[in-house]
Amino acid sequence: MLHKTDILVIGTGIAGLSYALKVAEKKKVVILTKAEAEDTSTSLAQGGIAAVMYNPDTYDKHIADTMKAGDDLSDPEIVKITIEESTERVKELIAWGVDFDKNASGKYDLTKEGGHSEFRVLHHKDATGLEIQEKLYQTAKRHPNISILENYFAIEIITQHHLGQEVKRKNGNIECYGAYIYNPNTKKVETVLSKITMLATGGIGHVYSNTTNPVISTGDGIAMVYRAKGLVRGMEFVQFHPTALYNPNEKISFLITEALRGEGAILRDYKGKEFMQKYDQRGSLAPRDIVARAIDNEMKLSGEDHVYLDARHLKQSLILNHFPNIYAHCLKIGVDMKKDLIPVVPAAHYSCGGIQTDHWGMTSIKNLYASGECASTGLHGANRLASNSLLESLVFSYRAAVDTLNKIDELSFETDIPLWDAEGTVLNEEMVLITQTKKELQNIMSNYVGIVRSNLRLQRAFDRLEILYRETEDLYIKSIVTPEICELRNLIQIGYIIIKQAMERKESRGLHYNIDYPKLINYGSDKES
Repeated sequence: MLHKTDILVIGTGIAGLSYALKVAEKKKVVILTKAEAEDTSTSLAQGGIAAVMYNPDTYDKHIADTMKAGDDLSDPEIVKITIEESTERVKELIAWGVDFDKNASGKYDLTKEGGHSEFRVLHHKDATGLEIQEKLYQTAKRHPNISILENYFAIEIITQHHLGQEVKRKNGNIECYGAYIYNPNTKKVETVLSKITMLATGGIGHVYSNTTNPVISTGDGIAMVYRAKGLVRGMEFVQFHPTALYNPNEKISFLITEALRGEGAILRDYKGKEFMQKYDQRGSLAPRDIVARAIDNEMKLSGEDHVYLDARHLKQSLILNHFPNIYAHCLKIGVDMKKDLIPVVPAAHYSCGGIQTDHWGMTSIKNLYASGECASTGLHGANRLASNSLLESLVFSYRAAVDTLNKIDELSFETDIPLWDAEGTVLNEEMVLITQTKKELQNIMSNYVGIVRSNLRLQRAFDRLEILYRETEDLYIKSIVTPEICELRNLIQIGYIIIKQAMERKESRGLHYNIDYPKLINYGSDKES
């Protein structure tokens, strides 16, 4: 079946919805999501969104903090654009109905997180992302120019190679004409033609065993672009959030927001002793890569499965009013954070790399944009500053919308697109092969390509992954297309790119820490939104 739309958006988090709302002012938009529309990483973002709102904060201070956190691999021009547009983009969120917390004087109740020199993080209690998600989604649902397709899975973006033409990376003439999508109702792959496509497909967390990401975070957009020979960069820089709640019974690790440390919570070892001062003078408020490596080292030294976060000395009113969801979730496993230490462990959290984009969110593939965690704008460099991710999504979705509306009237549909080749038969053992291969992949990535790496570990991971890749490609060819086999394929592709780009970086930088290239004693250099 063939569908046409002016603009196709894949993803319903802050990046996809904010872009759709802007372009829908003039054009028809179809938004595709592989789960329920509100099942996104945005919904899980606790901490907030960083923006310069009041004195004594300045754009220059926020720029300096971002560059420092990125270990000087951030693009200075992109950082300047993002920070200087932050105030206007946040005001637009507020106009869409987002309700940020205010203090008694009526000003926004800004907080501070690791790596920030000023109080500049706007929040809605400890569920900022959920507040943003709900307000944007409800606005999009009511918009007459927006159609939302839930539980539809994007299989591949359509480029010249689907027309039988050779596609070469870096030659600048690859074009996107839409996407092949899996219809859950018909269980068939259908074709969506679009003049412009926006990828807002989120993160890659489930390439690892332990992650704070929702189950949908399987790197689909990045993998599709890589297969289409688009440019992908910086994938060696995977941010592990230092403080996920230690609870082996939870499939998705529950995040203990960095804002709790911003309010004064302290990290302690299994004996209850504070340890972060050994690693960084900023203590528990050091940037995330330093804190995650410090915790990893403490766990290796002690042989324990976690460390502790101590919030017992904080005012009970602060805990109950500012962190109600965290308090309630901890209580479910018998931890009362008013009087108990919180067991925490690092978990895969945010990819600082992704699909390479320009100043307007355009990828190396013509008429294909990317925004949010799947994109590499150049903002994060080697490490993401806390609460810059929601801001980045807003800024570059807005810029992509401006660029889209400036050029879309000059574009036409490519109509000579073949229908999906539906060969393949269901294998009886398909699901067990998929689930077991996924576990193997996650174990390989967690054990060899995690917080601390080495050349030997990376080579071993590369060799193991090559076997999984060949087995899965063979299974994919023989099988009828399902989201499960496609997700596995994408995860293996993501694992390969992370390992490959990690092997190419002959230094320890930011989130990429290789013991064969020790960094001058800075143990380490911020997702949470």
